[in-house]
Amino acid sequence: MKEVVLGIDVGTSAVKVIAVTKYGEVLKSVHAPVKTMNFINGYSEQNPDDWFEGACDCIKQLIHSKELTHYQVTGLSLSGQMHSLVILDDEYKPIRNAILWNDTRSTFQCNLIKKKLGDYVLDNPVLEGFTLTKLLWIKENEPNHWLNTEVFLLPKDYVRFKLTDKLNMEYSDASSTLLLDNQQKCWAKEVGRQFGIDHIYPNLVNSDDFVGYVTEHVAQELGLNNLVAVFAGGGDNACGALGSGVIADNQTLCSIGTSGVVLSCESDKNADYQQNMHYFNHVVTDMSYVMGVTLAAGDSLRWLKNNILPHLNYDQIISKAKSAPLGSNGLLFTPYLSGERTPHGDASIRGSFIGLKTSHNRNDIARSVIEGITFSLYESINYLRHMGKTITSVTSIGGGAQSDFWLQLQADIFNTKIKKLKHEEGPCMGAAMLAALGLGWYEHVADITKHFIKYEYVFEPDSKRHKQYMAYFELYQAVYQQTQSITAQLLKISDVD
Repeated sequence: MKEVVLGIDVGTSAVKVIAVTKYGEVLKSVHAPVKTMNFINGYSEQNPDDWFEGACDCIKQLIHSKELTHYQVTGLSLSGQMHSLVILDDEYKPIRNAILWNDTRSTFQCNLIKKKLGDYVLDNPVLEGFTLTKLLWIKENEPNHWLNTEVFLLPKDYVRFKLTDKLNMEYSDASSTLLLDNQQKCWAKEVGRQFGIDHIYPNLVNSDDFVGYVTEHVAQELGLNNLVAVFAGGGDNACGALGSGVIADNQTLCSIGTSGVVLSCESDKNADYQQNMHYFNHVVTDMSYVMGVTLAAGDSLRWLKNNILPHLNYDQIISKAKSAPLGSNGLLFTPYLSGERTPHGDASIRGSFIGLKTSHNRNDIARSVIEGITFSLYESINYLRHMGKTITSVTSIGGGAQSDFWLQLQADIFNTKIKKLKHEEGPCMGAAMLAALGLGWYEHVADITKHFIKYEYVFEPDSKRHKQYMAYFELYQAVYQQTQSITAQLLKISDVD
């Protein structure tokens, strides 16, 4: 039988699994939704076992599909949402729900870290999303859980553990915890000790390392009839970059999912970025990346659909946005629905429509949301250029890449070529590529990208439209300064967040 690998992505809204051949052909893709629990505003949690059950359901569907009739699975790897915290007891069972990357409860812990170590720790800003802040929140607010914690993991590491019975974490995800020395590639235990963190670190491995086989029990349950090699994988953004061919200096990715990301590869180990840019290890050996994050990118569009335009699907919303003029007839939207990470690092800021008037209609509102999301992402690109990075093209993936209108809008605002992938599977593809590399199907990353990554179209920027957008962008940047104190006071007096 012919061989395939599986790429598993433990996402925020769903677990997705794809089956890929040696030549990069995706035979089938399936997904299973995951429930997020928001018991209190600002809290965001998921049950770790929901991820594993979702992955198992997807694998079963793939194994029994007609597309895989003449194939056998020989390897798999994983990607997953970064920062989200899983704690296990001494029997390696979850002690509580996972606290997700977009959870904002740990502002007090952020301030504690900043007071001791400054605003930046291990090349990264101190923000509520990072894993260290969540560990400290548990230590201070759930002492019984803390005393019973044997090890901490990130989402895809937990799913991999359930598949293999092997506990470890790889460097791309570990670098997003505020506890990894990215340059020395080891746990920065001296940082942890200052906050009472000592023994709970998992072993570290490389992204393409073989970590074990799917256990016999799980293989039987899933219908896998051969030894399936499991490789470590990576954080979703790093895997998304690999799966988009973004693997070398200055190559840049724009990914719009629940959050929005601008990621640019960086080989300079001494790079010094500020403005709440993140600096993490890539899944590609000896490569890092700098990244800016919009917390509520696609989530802002989902909010619009669910609460303002519930009778429309996303394609219809995009069509309405396309019908509005550039600048949305003088309406600006800031996508701060969950706070903002780059460049402001502010968990208390909230979104706003500025310039709303009686003549505005649904078309204007839809376009202003899409323009606002894109302006937020452009802030990262603008800063990277200011810091000397050359960005002449961007590969776009995620929800924002499903619309040619939005891709052209990105090209015009970013003032750069936007590459559209022929087959876009996001982080799943990067995970599958790591499995293919681990199995020895390809020797080098550059070789596999030539076979797996194909582009469908390149959108060229329009200089006239870019200039028009920049007039709105200047006003967009001013909105944060004008509304920051107002929204903070609103949160305080309403006591709802």
